[in-house]
Amino acid sequence: MLPRPPEADRQPLPDLLHRALFKAVSLLPPRSQAVLLRRYFNWWHRSPDPWRLRTDDYEQHKYATTLRLLPARPYHRILDVGCSEGVFTHMLASRYPDAEVTGVDVSERALDRARARPAREPVTFTCADLISYTPPGAFDLVFCAETLYYLGRGERLRLASARLTELVAPGGLLTLVHPWPEAERLYTYISGMTPILHHVEIETHRPFSVTVLQAAPVAR
Repeated sequence: MLPRPPEADRQPLPDLLHRALFKAVSLLPPRSQAVLLRRYFNWWHRSPDPWRLRTDDYEQHKYATTLRLLPARPYHRILDVGCSEGVFTHMLASRYPDAEVTGVDVSERALDRARARPAREPVTFTCADLISYTPPGAFDLVFCAETLYYLGRGERLRLASARLTELVAPGGLLTLVHPWPEAERLYTYISGMTPILHHVEIETHRPFSVTVLQAAPVAR
């Protein structure tokens, strides 16, 4: 059994209300849900970096932990799903300068700021929601962090999980980073991949897990 922090199953009331809102939104058809999520996140991004992803010590610790745990191997195509203003996406481009790095988010306002950030390595940013995103080809490293709980109820999570696995090339990796123990519920519908790493960071005010799964290689 993986460790649970004290009172892990008791979410604060604001978090419960937040989750209830997105469960209600997920009752809409996927396209309507995507429209509302785009408006919601554009509203949040009326001011730069609304979640302080560039400056908050907790967020920086989470990024550093995720990068430290990544298996050491060459990556050629990398995708960051729900990239917001591209803080982590730009980190990936700096760490893997030979890779083609893409960030995807529903908020065009967030992506405008991501594109405007100075960078040594080229990064591509695309406005799209996860379920309808259809890039040209798969990726050998896909990230999805602090995103799945916005999809709401089980059926929409099932669609998002299927889309995530489709985006991973044979033998590639899917890296998921979400609050713990909520991550257990969010990953219920991830299938057809082999877990190769699961780390739970509990020595923090908001515990999180980093989970890495591998797609099956091409049969020989």
